[in-house]
Order: sequence, then structure tokens, then C-alpha cells
Amino acid sequence: MFVSIGNTPRDYAWGSTSAIAEFRGVPSSGGPEAELWLGAHAGSPARIRDAVAVGHADLAEWIAADPEAALGAELAARGARLPFLLKVLAAAEPLSLQAHPTPEQARAGFAREEAEGVEITAFDRNYKDEFHKPELIVAVSDTFDALSGFRPLEEIAGVLQVLREADAADTEPQPAALDLLAGHLASAQPLRDTVEWLLLDGRGGDTGEASWVIERVTALAASATALDSAYALSFETVGALAEAYPGDPGIVISLLLNRVRLVRGESLYLAAGNIHAYLEGLGIELMAASDNVLRGGLTPKHIDVAELLDVLDFTPIAPPVLAPERVGDGVEVFRPEVPDFVLYRVEAGAAPTTDAAGPDAGSDAAGVPIPLDGPAIVVAEGGDLVVAGASGAASVARGESLYVTPDEQSISVTGTGIAWIATTGR
Repeated sequence: MFVSIGNTPRDYAWGSTSAIAEFRGVPSSGGPEAELWLGAHAGSPARIRDAVAVGHADLAEWIAADPEAALGAELAARGARLPFLLKVLAAAEPLSLQAHPTPEQARAGFAREEAEGVEITAFDRNYKDEFHKPELIVAVSDTFDALSGFRPLEEIAGVLQVLREADAADTEPQPAALDLLAGHLASAQPLRDTVEWLLLDGRGGDTGEASWVIERVTALAASATALDSAYALSFETVGALAEAYPGDPGIVISLLLNRVRLVRGESLYLAAGNIHAYLEGLGIELMAASDNVLRGGLTPKHIDVAELLDVLDFTPIAPPVLAPERVGDGVEVFRPEVPDFVLYRVEAGAAPTTDAAGPDAGSDAAGVPIPLDGPAIVVAEGGDLVVAGASGAASVARGESLYVTPDEQSISVTGTGIAWIATTGR
């Protein structure tokens, strides 16, 4: 079954005023449009455009009433919930630094807060449900900027060296501030110790030593020495974060993290424990359907430092770019290490390749069926599409979406645009 769905973009303050409207091919609302949610999440379930045909107003209501029809027998038997949430995300300003728990941490944290009687809507509630929240973001804009994961320690040493050079060149050097930062970075657990110190000592206004370090690093990051260095992009980010969140510990924490600039079509996979923040750009985001977020700065929201430290993975990594697998001409699949979701990008009408590199050589996107072992959500980018399955076909216009039930078995796409297809992993 093909069901046309839609939603109203969420108006978080960090959202772009134009990017989602342009993606959808509709006039801008005039205000920020941050995220377009396409799923059954209770916070903003997708509306069913033809409610009469299905008998329900939105996906959450339909799934609750008839999970086997909406989800298929397997998911209906495993908790009757859509395991993923698809979003069109448009950031014009930085989001908060954050990380997400493992499934085990989510279950334990939720049970603990339930037993303690913490209200589900309480400001200091960490775990809103029992589920993990891995995320995948694919750049749709020409570039998409983010922070993701702790950078290698030798890079952090390079960043600190540039700051020392900038301090030495200043008319009023303050090397003791950088000595404080270097001292924490020389501990037995350098990243954990430094993050803990910054968050605990740097959030008390201008009285702590960490606050002095944050102020000094902010000033040095704006120097010609810093902005002409190999880490110029990281120092530019410090300036942007300081403008949005002056004095926040996340300003210095950002220098401990990989500064990532994706180009269109590239993606990041954010596993449990990965500290990250989206900075600017339009992307397709796909995640496990959960509200479990542990924040680490750049936000007025609750920060539980102890819980965050338990959740964070402090292992230095390269930027966690997830390369897609090409499964046919014009068809790529982003397949992370979790069963909750996979994401297909189908370029309808893509020209066939001329090399005979594999069994799909000479085919086009319309000839590559996308297998479904669960429900799917399709979003059209750039043009109008026709999506066909076992029982029929449905049209989806630019910027619009379809919900596809698993009894379609597989779907193929024709038309002139790009289909983003979220479904469950195998």
C-alpha cells in the first residue's frame, strides 16, 4: 500500500528560513524551519493526506490501531513501533553538542529514572524511552558542516601549539591559561578529564579557571596566527560558537573534535557515544526513533555531566564518514551497523554506465528494485517521481513523501528527481 504523508516543519530557532522550503518547492513561511519529521514519532507524527482512505489522521494513530497492516507482521510482533525517523534537516546555526546511548545504557537509564519517579517531561530527565538513537546524515546542500568524534591526540597537540604561537605573538600574552588546558590534556585520561573539567568548572560564570581558558581560547582563535593555520576551519568555528553561546565550555570542546565539511552526497554515521553537533547545511537525516539525548554544551537545556561522561566514547577517531554502496546505476545505499534503518538514494533516470564492471552495468535506476523487509518512507527531491511495487504504483511530487507498507515487497522508481528511501535494515 502507498500512503501519501506530510508534515509541518519544526520551527526551532537554529533552523534555516529558506532551505526546507526550497527543497519542498513551496514558499518560505518567513520563520525558521529546522526539521521536517517523517515518521510516527509522537512528537510530530506525519499526517496522512488521505485520512479517509486509511481511516486515521496520522502514522502514529494508524500504527497503534492496526500495526500488522501498517508495519507488517514482524514489526507488529516486536513492539508495534516504526523503528526509524526520517528528517529533512536545515541548520543555519549550530545545534547543541550531544551524544546518544547504547541500547543497554538506554534501557538501564530509562528504568532508573522511572524507578526514581522523574517525570517524563522534567527538565532534568535524560532518558525519555528505552531505545538507542544512532543517526545518519547525508549532505543535500553543496556543503554540510559538523563536529563529530574526538580528533586524534596529535591533532589536538597541533591545535594547542597554534594557540601558544598566537598567545606569544599577542601584546599581552597569557600562557598560564594554555598551561591549564595543556595540564588536563596531559592526564592519564586526557579527553575525559578535559571535558569533565571544562563542563564542571566552566559553567559557573566567570569565576572558574576553565572560564578564563574559554575566554582566552576564544580571543586567540580570532588571531591572524590561528586563522592562517592548518586548523583555520576549527578556529573559525570557535568564533561562530562564541558568538552564539559566549563563554560556553563547548567552545573549547569543539577544538577537541573532528571538524567535518561534507560535500553533497557524503554522509556521517553517528554511533552510540559519538559526541557531535551539526553546524550548518541541509541534509537528509535518518535515525532510530528515540528521544534519548545527552547534551554537552552549546545549549540552555539540561546537561548531566556525570551521565554524559558515562555515555561518551573518548576513543580518538577519524571523521566517521559512511561511504555508500553502489547497487546499480544511480542507486546508492547507506548501510550503517544497526538493523533499525538503511537509506537509499535513487537518482531516477540516471544515465547507464558504459563499462561492464558488474551485472548491473547498462541498467538504470528504474531497473533496480529496492527490497523491503519492513515499511519504507520515500521523499522526492528535485522532481516528480513514480514509485511502483508489487500491488501498484503511486506518484510523489517534488518535496512530498510516501509511506510504503512492506507487502509491496520491493519498490522501483521512475521520473526526473531523486528518491530518498528509508527502510529497515536487513
